[in-house]
Amino acid sequence: MKHRVIIRRCERYDPELIAGIIAEGMQELGAKPRGRVLAKPNVVLAHREVFPYAYTRPEFLEGALMAARRVGGAEIGELAVGERSGITVPTRFCFDQAGYPGVIKRQKAKAYYFDECPHEPVPLPGGGALRNQLYLPRPVVRADFLLNLPKFKAHPWTRMTLSLKNFIGIQDDSHRLLDHNTFLEHKIVDLNLARRQDFIAIDGIVAGQKMMLTPDPYDLGAIVMGTNPCAVDTVGCAMVRVDPNDLVHLKMAAAHGLGPMDLGEIEILGDFPLEEIQRRTEDFQFCLERVDDYFADGPLTCTVGSFPEAHSRDYCWGGCPGALQEAVHILRGFDPQVESKMGKVRYVVGRVEGPLNLAPDEKVLFAGACTSWEGEIDGRQVKIEPSYRPPPEHDPHRRPSNDMLLKTGQALGRCVANRGRRWLHAPACTMSVADHVHYVSTLAGVANPNFDLRLLLPINLAYLRMKAGRLAARFSG
Repeated sequence: MKHRVIIRRCERYDPELIAGIIAEGMQELGAKPRGRVLAKPNVVLAHREVFPYAYTRPEFLEGALMAARRVGGAEIGELAVGERSGITVPTRFCFDQAGYPGVIKRQKAKAYYFDECPHEPVPLPGGGALRNQLYLPRPVVRADFLLNLPKFKAHPWTRMTLSLKNFIGIQDDSHRLLDHNTFLEHKIVDLNLARRQDFIAIDGIVAGQKMMLTPDPYDLGAIVMGTNPCAVDTVGCAMVRVDPNDLVHLKMAAAHGLGPMDLGEIEILGDFPLEEIQRRTEDFQFCLERVDDYFADGPLTCTVGSFPEAHSRDYCWGGCPGALQEAVHILRGFDPQVESKMGKVRYVVGRVEGPLNLAPDEKVLFAGACTSWEGEIDGRQVKIEPSYRPPPEHDPHRRPSNDMLLKTGQALGRCVANRGRRWLHAPACTMSVADHVHYVSTLAGVANPNFDLRLLLPINLAYLRMKAGRLAARFSG
C-alpha cells in the first residue's frame, strides 16, 4: 500500500478554515488523536518585528488543536503544545512573541517548554545512524499521539526543514548542540528513530525562503499532511523542485526504513495538484552556499580550510559556518545597514595552512574546535590549536551547560580578555548562532542585538521564568 500525502489549498490564516482542513486530513488518513496528545510546532525563533516568518503561525497551531479536539473527542486525555526554541533563547519568550499563550488558553491546552522539562534516555531500536540512545523531554517520551506542525522553510544547512528536521526542537540545548556539526543529518535521523510521528500538518500557507531563522516570506498557500515523515518530506521537496536525494537526512532516514523517498511509492491526494504548485514555486529561493562564497565581497570575508571527519572534509554544513550566516542575518534584521558600519573581519574555520594576508585593519575570528592555523599577526607568532573530539568521545550523559546567561558571559568575557589584539579564538563545537552574534558584533564594532531594548528585558524575564519552571519541575518529579 502506498503512503498517502494530502496537499490542500489554504490562502489565509483562518483558524476555523485550517481546523476544517486538518480535521478532514486526519479522518482521511485514519489518524485519531488519543490519550496524551502533544503538538510540536516549529518555533526556533520568534519576534513580531524582526523574525515574523520563522515559526509556525499561531492561527495554524490553533486550527490544528481545534482539529485534534474534533477528531479525537473524548479519547483525548491531555492536549498540549511543546517545543524548545533555538540559540539558547528561552522558549517562553518565543511562545509569547509567536502569540501562543492565547491560543493555548482558548483551546484549554497545556504548554510544555522543553528547556524546563526533565529529559529521559531513549534507546534507538537496532542502533541509530550515529548513537544508540538519545535524551528526550518527558512529554515527548510519554505522548500517545505526536502531532508534528512544521513550518515549510528552506534551510541554509540542510536545504529544507520539513517534518524530519523539525525534530531538532525536541531536545534542550545541552543535547541539541551535541553532534550539531557535520553529523547534523545523522542526528536528525536518530531523533526520528527515537520517536514516531502520528500525524503531520505543515504550515505552508506562507513559507520561508533562504534562511531558517530569518527567512523571506513566500506565499505558497498550502497545507501538507500525512502520517509518514519521509513521504511528506519527499512531496515537500517535489513542491519546490528539489531532488529528495539532495536532502541527506531524508535519504538516510529512508535507508533506515523510516519511509519512502520515491514519488512512485506515494499517493498524493487533495485539491492542489503538484504540477500547479511547481509552476507557482519556480522562483522559490534557497541559500545553500559556503560562507567563503556567500561573504566574498564586503567587510566580512571567510577562509575555509579542511575538516576532521572523513565524510565531510571540505565543509561542515551543520556547524559553525552556517551559524555565521544566520548570525549575520540577525544583525541585518536589527539594522539593515549594518554591513556599511562594520569594520573588516576575517572568519577562519577548519584546518588552514599558509598566510592569511590580512589587511592592516582586519580582525580575525578563529571559529570552532576544529580550527587550526599557525603564522604571524602583527609580527607576533600565533598558533591556534584544534580541540575537536569525534562523537564517540562526547558523553551524552554528561553534557556541558548551554545556559543563556552563562554562554553570554563566557563569550563576552572572551571578547574582553582579547582586547588589545586583533584576533580571537572561540573553540566550541558547535559554536552557536548566539555566540557568533557576540563575536562578530564585537570584532566588527557594531551594535550587539542581544542588548537591543526590544529584546533585553523580555528575554531576561523569560529566562527567569524558565529557571523557576525548571526548578519546579525538578521538585515535582
